Amino acid sequence: MKPKILITDRIHESAIKEAKKFADVDLDIGCSNENLVKKIGEYDALIVRSATKVTKDVINASNLKIMGRAGVGLDNIDVDAANKKGIKIVNSPEAPTIAVTELVFASILALMRNIIPADRTIREGRWEKNLFRGNEVYGKIMGIVGFGRIGKEVAIRARAFGMRIMAYDPNITKEDAREFNAEQVELNTLLKNSDIITIHVPLTEETRGLINEGRLKLMKKSAIIVNAARGGVVDEKALYSALKERGIGGAALDVFENEPPVGSPLLTLDNVVLTPHLGASTEEAQINSGTIVVEKIRNFFRGQ
Repeated sequence: MKPKILITDRIHESAIKEAKKFADVDLDIGCSNENLVKKIGEYDALIVRSATKVTKDVINASNLKIMGRAGVGLDNIDVDAANKKGIKIVNSPEAPTIAVTELVFASILALMRNIIPADRTIREGRWEKNLFRGNEVYGKIMGIVGFGRIGKEVAIRARAFGMRIMAYDPNITKEDAREFNAEQVELNTLLKNSDIITIHVPLTEETRGLINEGRLKLMKKSAIIVNAARGGVVDEKALYSALKERGIGGAALDVFENEPPVGSPLLTLDNVVLTPHLGASTEEAQINSGTIVVEKIRNFFRGQ
């Protein structure tokens, strides 16, 4: 007998097709919490993204064996309640790895070569070549804060650009770093020496405000910082002051403490590149986020 899967958030059609190969699949996109509580008892598995809130009430009303989130975090799932009922949880943190990595380098190059203001002036009918002398990334020191999947992919590409790499991550060894041509250092050492700093850590009690006023003051005045991880890791008030006072050279932010960052003073600065949480927004990453979760659910039901 095939397992029954309910999908309540939009995932890529290719993932749905894969799920239908081994399961009976129902779609109820945008299902309310009230209706989800009423119907969840019929299903063996649930697939969500971020819109659906899998609350304790939903979990207690269910007979789920497994649930999957097509994405990185599990913020919208009551993990404790699921664990108490013995429901396995899977997600797809590996799906956006390449997409986020490539956005980091797009942001770095946009900052270093003044691409956004240069584009703007041409559209305004001005040809101000002399205003936009930039800097090369070749020969610069890349500091990677967090050396997991994305941090390692960043290191590979930084090496291809001819950069020297420093890595900070309390969970790696010097040998782990060396495998990716990186030097393992303490955070303050990384901040003092790097020309480009990129953040790749989750938001936890330990990492909230990790890049604060004191640590920003350690950076070179010419250095830039990129955050495509989580907004709360960087203290935005301190970052604004550092940028406004030219204490650092620039910043690229794909994530914010509040999203969207309505009224943020960071929007008024010209040495910042801002994107609306586009890290995972590629066709390939969207396909992967759904298909990886579906594959994990399929393997679960096949006992793999």
